[in-house]
Amino acid sequence: MPGKIDALLTRFREHAAALFEKHGMTNIGFWVANDDDGKPTETLVYLVAHASREAAQKSWESFWADPEWAAARADGEQVTASATSQFLDPADFSPLR
Repeated sequence: MPGKIDALLTRFREHAAALFEKHGMTNIGFWVANDDDGKPTETLVYLVAHASREAAQKSWESFWADPEWAAARADGEQVTASATSQFLDPADFSPLR
């Protein structure tokens, strides 16, 4: 949502990142995307790790059902318009496996 990146970052800093860990996800990193001129955009990119796709499904289900997450979302303004998810497999030469 335009103009909401600071509120989104606050929500992740104060709630989502810890809840990811609580629900079995490993936080790898969080980044704000930049445009071609190096200016921050309104896009947060984050990488979390799961033991398997099945573990990921269970983690996300429990995360979305967590009353603490529901309260954090209800306590503030709408900060996202959409989200996408993608599974990644490391290349055989990747230092991060």
